[in-house]
Amino acid sequence: MSDRAPDRAYVLTLSCPDSRGIVAGVANLLADRGCNITESQQYGDPYTGRFFLRMEFDADDRPGAAPAAEDELRGAFAALAGGLGLEWELRRRDQRPRVLVMVSKFGHCLNDLLYRQRSGLLDADIAAVVSNHPDLEFLARSYGVDFHHLPVDPATKRAQEARLLELVDAHDVDLVVLARYMQVLSSDLCAKMSGRIINIHHSFLPSFKGAKPYHQAHARGVKLIGATAHYVTADLDEGPIIEQEISRVDHTHSPERLAAIGRDLESVALARAVNWHAQRRVLLNGHKTVVFG
Repeated sequence: MSDRAPDRAYVLTLSCPDSRGIVAGVANLLADRGCNITESQQYGDPYTGRFFLRMEFDADDRPGAAPAAEDELRGAFAALAGGLGLEWELRRRDQRPRVLVMVSKFGHCLNDLLYRQRSGLLDADIAAVVSNHPDLEFLARSYGVDFHHLPVDPATKRAQEARLLELVDAHDVDLVVLARYMQVLSSDLCAKMSGRIINIHHSFLPSFKGAKPYHQAHARGVKLIGATAHYVTADLDEGPIIEQEISRVDHTHSPERLAAIGRDLESVALARAVNWHAQRRVLLNGHKTVVFG
């Protein structure tokens, strides 16, 4: 654990058209204001022509001088952005995203996230749980997290999603996590929360769609099963991938055993994706992502 003052440690992320001088411009900006870079990762994508940067820095590296103010840093980055076409974000390193988890009847991913939060292994705060079924209220309440039962059917979908957005505002939510929420979100909701919804699903898609995917996989004799965590878009299960996890299986595994292994893979992949998003390590690159480890 770092002993840096949390209100003086920042995370900067940016993307822009790739060109010379980007890193130098950022480094000089920080050095001129007495800041010290503690971690830096960058990537220039030769296929999209985009440049990506994630940088952690301290704003109190000038002996005997007051640390650079956040407003001063933001103003300097805004001026730099105008010349380089930067899309950037500056956050305090200790600023933890607030998460709303949506779930249906499968509780393994929800339980894993709640346990990780209680154990200090999740870099985000779960503000509330929303479900279209009441089954998992006991689980959320056992961790002291608000639970909201929002049933949905085709006739009530618009009203249900409006209520969901009200909860997002009321709980000051930064990220929505679909932890095996078995409903399709509307295109309008996906657009309103673009880049702020993460979903988990088994990696058999699109080969094994519909009911009982593990039974379908068993019938085809698959040798690998997996799980994929991705951002949600209006294209069902086609959003930018954040993380994937796999396990090798063989002919001795029953459908039930495959499903049990799959639940573990889903929990691990989703937790990693949420943590990486919370740490600002995931940057969108068109239909894919750049993930700085």
